[in-house]
Amino acid sequence: MLDVGDGHRIYVEQCGNPKGRPVLVLHGGPGGGCSPFMRRFFDPAHYHVILFDQRGCGRSTPSASVTANTTQHLIADIALIRERMGIGRWLLFGGSWGATLAMAYAEAHPDHVTGLILRGVFLGTTAELDWFYGGGAARFFPELWAQFQEPIPTAERDDMIAAYHRRLFDADLGRQGRFALPWLMWENALAGLQSAPVSHAPADYARAFARLENHYFLNRCFLDEGQLLRDRARIEHLPVVIVQGRYDMVCPPATAAALAQGWPGADLRIVPASGHALSEPRISAELVRVMDTIRDEDREAKGA
Repeated sequence: MLDVGDGHRIYVEQCGNPKGRPVLVLHGGPGGGCSPFMRRFFDPAHYHVILFDQRGCGRSTPSASVTANTTQHLIADIALIRERMGIGRWLLFGGSWGATLAMAYAEAHPDHVTGLILRGVFLGTTAELDWFYGGGAARFFPELWAQFQEPIPTAERDDMIAAYHRRLFDADLGRQGRFALPWLMWENALAGLQSAPVSHAPADYARAFARLENHYFLNRCFLDEGQLLRDRARIEHLPVVIVQGRYDMVCPPATAAALAQGWPGADLRIVPASGHALSEPRISAELVRVMDTIRDEDREAKGA
């Protein structure tokens, strides 16, 4: 548990080879937290893997807190973790919101990054949020969109993020919980190509996930509009591999294509018959392939 100030303590773990190539894993959400599954993309004999639960989620405390919880705070936390662990430069591995945070951190600290592996790219733009919360994705999932809208009065449905915010941040904890689950259900139901709609989740997890994600999205991820593409030149000297599901309904492939276009070291891999989730079989297999290729290239370079 690392004290990062502002009343926050964040959970940090490391695994693999302490002398291996450092790689930082950035989970999605915001608010998702890390899981043991996220360790499995890295050969433990080769990689020094660092994972952490971002402020307010997972095992970090206080749970579901949005106080002093912005993208800039998370970038500072990552910088502190790197410093405390004595790591000079590291690979960044993140998907969805994790890809957003990886880009934001890399652009803030390009000298501390050796490359990026991104999945299901999300850049925190208004167009992306409008797609998911303004009716775009609803054209493909009208029945699930209706379930998402159902708890909100008709007069407030023109801004679903703001409508849910009023309820997720109500003083009544019970009311927060009642609105956390439908928020979580809408995203989870669309994450996998073959996903069945989620009807339940641990209450504490749902509350933390919904509050944090809603807080970040209400504030447009604490980024200027188009900031990550605008400042891409700061990291264009770095290699990036982008693994993107062809039928990703949460973060459509157009965003990944826009990020890769004109980036000399970009390797965009559109994965067929796949959606958004890290656990999608073809997505997982491709990410393992990417990390094994980097491992093999490292070994070859040392041998040479």
